[in-house]
Amino acid sequence: MLIVLAIHLVAAVAAPWIVGRVGRRAFLGLALVPATALAWAAYVTPQVLAGEALEASVSWVPALGMNLDFRLDALSLVMTLLVSGVGALVLVACAAYFPRRAGGLGRFAGIFLIFAGAMLGLVQSDNTLVLYVFWELTTICSYLLVGHYHERQTARRAAQQSLVVTGTGGLAMLGGFILLGEMEGGSYRLSELVDSAAHGGLSGSTPVLLVALALVLAGALSKSALVPFHFWLPAAMAAPTPVSAYLHAAAMVKAGVYLVARLAPGFASEETTATLWKALVLGLGLLTLLVGGYRALRQHDLKLVLAFGTVSQLGLLVVLLGHGDRGVALAGLTLLVAHALFKASLFLLVAVVDWSTGTRDLRRLSGLGRRLPVAAVTAALAVASMVGLPPLIGYVAKEAALVQLLELATVADLVTLVAIAVGSALTLAYGLRVWWGAFAVKQAGGGRSLPATVVQRRSRLLMAPPVVLALTGLALGTAPAPLEALLDPYTATYPGAPGHLSLWEGWGWPVAITATIVASGAALFAWRGRRARLRESVAPGGFDGAYRFSLRTLEQLASGVTARTQRGSLPFYLSVVLVTLVVAMVGAGVSGGFAAGDWAVRAWDSLPQALVAVVVAGTAILVVRARRRLKAVLLLGVVGYGVALIFALHGAPDLALTQVLVETATLVVFVLVLRRLPAYFSNRPLASSRWWRAALGVAVGLTVVVIGILATGARIHEPVSVDFPDEAYYYGYGQNVVNVTLVDIRAWDTLGELSVLLAAATGVASLLFLRARVGRVDRARDVPRSSGQAVGDVAFPIRHGLLLTAGAQGMPEGSGRDQTWLPAAGSIEPQRRSVIFEIGTRVVFHTLVVFSVFLLVSGHNAPGGGFAAGLVAGIALIVRYLAGGRHELGEAVPLHPGYLLGAGLFLSAGVGAVPLVFGGTVLQSAIVHFTLPVFGEVHLATAMIFDIGVYLVVLGVILDILRSLGSEVDRHGELEGYQAPDVAYDDPDPVAEDAVSAPVESAGGAVGGEPA
Repeated sequence: MLIVLAIHLVAAVAAPWIVGRVGRRAFLGLALVPATALAWAAYVTPQVLAGEALEASVSWVPALGMNLDFRLDALSLVMTLLVSGVGALVLVACAAYFPRRAGGLGRFAGIFLIFAGAMLGLVQSDNTLVLYVFWELTTICSYLLVGHYHERQTARRAAQQSLVVTGTGGLAMLGGFILLGEMEGGSYRLSELVDSAAHGGLSGSTPVLLVALALVLAGALSKSALVPFHFWLPAAMAAPTPVSAYLHAAAMVKAGVYLVARLAPGFASEETTATLWKALVLGLGLLTLLVGGYRALRQHDLKLVLAFGTVSQLGLLVVLLGHGDRGVALAGLTLLVAHALFKASLFLLVAVVDWSTGTRDLRRLSGLGRRLPVAAVTAALAVASMVGLPPLIGYVAKEAALVQLLELATVADLVTLVAIAVGSALTLAYGLRVWWGAFAVKQAGGGRSLPATVVQRRSRLLMAPPVVLALTGLALGTAPAPLEALLDPYTATYPGAPGHLSLWEGWGWPVAITATIVASGAALFAWRGRRARLRESVAPGGFDGAYRFSLRTLEQLASGVTARTQRGSLPFYLSVVLVTLVVAMVGAGVSGGFAAGDWAVRAWDSLPQALVAVVVAGTAILVVRARRRLKAVLLLGVVGYGVALIFALHGAPDLALTQVLVETATLVVFVLVLRRLPAYFSNRPLASSRWWRAALGVAVGLTVVVIGILATGARIHEPVSVDFPDEAYYYGYGQNVVNVTLVDIRAWDTLGELSVLLAAATGVASLLFLRARVGRVDRARDVPRSSGQAVGDVAFPIRHGLLLTAGAQGMPEGSGRDQTWLPAAGSIEPQRRSVIFEIGTRVVFHTLVVFSVFLLVSGHNAPGGGFAAGLVAGIALIVRYLAGGRHELGEAVPLHPGYLLGAGLFLSAGVGAVPLVFGGTVLQSAIVHFTLPVFGEVHLATAMIFDIGVYLVVLGVILDILRSLGSEVDRHGELEGYQAPDVAYDDPDPVAEDAVSAPVESAGGAVGGEPA
């Protein structure tokens, strides 16, 4: 099971590249991925039929009960066969359906395979929390597939609607699962939960049990588009038609039906939950059956007719599978199989019609039955199965349901029978409407026929999948015994007498009811002219209108709240946060009392600590009083370096090193930003405001100090950190406790922080990049060519647009020595270049890069690690950029930062998942021993690979910030000719507080070619 899921994941990652190389025909090869799952399911079918459920379990998060538990029984096997079989055929159809030069096919193929893999994981999961993960993964994939044509507003709106409705239902389902898992007798193992419910083992609070069940059903019913959630499914027809075929037949909407079938043996007949279950499942299912059938008769788009038909039949499936009787469940599972076959076939046939003629409007189609005879015959078989005509499998399922309901003969069952009969008549009417609308000859009035629709193109490959599906439905209908043998092991978990599948049950009430259904449906179809006028007068109000109204109301409420709270003032926002902190902490202390503990405070361990603290405090006061922005930033840097010195004096070299590196990088970022800001802060606020800010600062400082003292003094248990040295050595295989904690002991935290770093870099770039970030990187070759350029008093020649040094003059072209080491330095105006800085860069750049590698390699056992190493490498890039400008940055790293960010995150997450393959836990470390010729024995911990990912992410973040706040700001300045003013606005006396004039200063002579 795990291998099948892994194949889908690997294929999904490779699909964009494969499709990019091969084109749309790559879908034929990608169809082998679900076909592999189909072959595996067929191989294990004898074991499952023998009553042996296949199980697999991998420990993931044991503390949360979240293990990767998978179980394949008869129900999961049937769903696996449908998901993989229909998925393979749909991918085959995609190879002919999409245009040869269609855009986004690689992305589509990857998402489709993830979708198929997520559905397999969903139907095989035996852990409710893992099931929820796959559940929401299908939601996200369907959102992306429905919105495949993202340039169309209808596709974007439909994708958002499906995401909101099904995502909200999924969150409700998660709450229900947690309640069921935590209550007495409950479990996070789905099989154990159902078994416990079936035998009265859920002995927790009855209200809690009912609320939990209602929440779980809300998720299932919203996923399967039952009333009142049904409106999202027809809107999802904005997706490509092959996606619609898969979505309606075997994926997404079938997830809710599957969950109802999975839970029904335990909850449908349990005394406490039976009433709620039947009210929601049977009541809403029958209502959906009728509403969907009626709405299908009102559509003119063939896809919409089938879409509302799916809504109707999903209601019928939920009724039969949620009924709680063994015989009715057998009919429901048979209809589940039949529905997958005929609905996928019909949608793919609509794709054939649309692809061949350019339209799906049944009012414009005429005479296609003669021009596409194979499609017409195939559609006739699929429609016959959908409406329940012999000898198709749909007829067998419907007859089994009628027979079983008549045998039960309770009042509720008779009402259900009548509703099913009415819904079946509607199904026959819109089924005839589908075939007539697509293939019949239409009348234009006056006894004349509409001109035959022109068939523009044909494809045998596109026709093959619906033919296979329709013929499979015919084969199962004529010989249903093998299907009954496959379904019976699961239906045996329901109470009641066993049912039976047969093409002919003999004369009796079922035959009479079927004849009545056929006559009523045919009459309803024949009455379509008058019915159209009736539909206009009795059209029901739509739940989609209520959905749109609720969204508008929510947006208006959000806008009102935002207008009152988001005032555009950063000091106001910060004040709110800090006041909340002080009030919350003081309030908690006053209400709960201050716990007694060891509050002994030691002022300092050595006199240098006190001296550094005095310097830091004094500098912080100067920061607050600074008038110039650059001065404030430099003083703030002194504060940061002072904190690093305190770390060093406390014996924490890793923290001190990291603090110094972070402070250096931050200082450069501040200076880059200051280039586009006024040199001076705006006029000081009123005195009352200054006093308020000062008081708030003091209050926050005192609060933090008191919290720190109380938190450390109130400890009653030994901290877990005392075990870190031993754990770092024996489990993380390293002597540097700090770094091993980051990459092993607390690796989950580090992985989350990497994601935050990536998001932060993306956010910074999104504020500045007005053009796509996937363009080329600015390189030295982009510098305009000229015959010479002055540098100081000396003119140097330029070859191929690259400035030469004096030592390179006279070298022949192509000698390999006709380029400077800083090839883009010539892009900076001569008066802003610094020869000393350029020479210094040449000296320190390689040293910094080598030092970063040293810190990376040695960090497991000595001060350093991926984070510090990435910062050192980033500082090397900063130096190179400051010396040569934005084109020099492109020469230093001719890569887009996204490659580094993505590779780093993928590497860290990937190495964390590898131990699962070997039966370990996520992010578990191992050590590899090998011998090198020169170095001798080498002991390499796998956490080193995780650390390399950290290194790449940090380096990518700094590169992204340099490209955003450096290169992109440089480019904007070149386009705009912008120079920051000396002051924000007229200042009567800018020298009064700083006693300096206000020219725009430069840091180090130049900052990427722009004044600082």
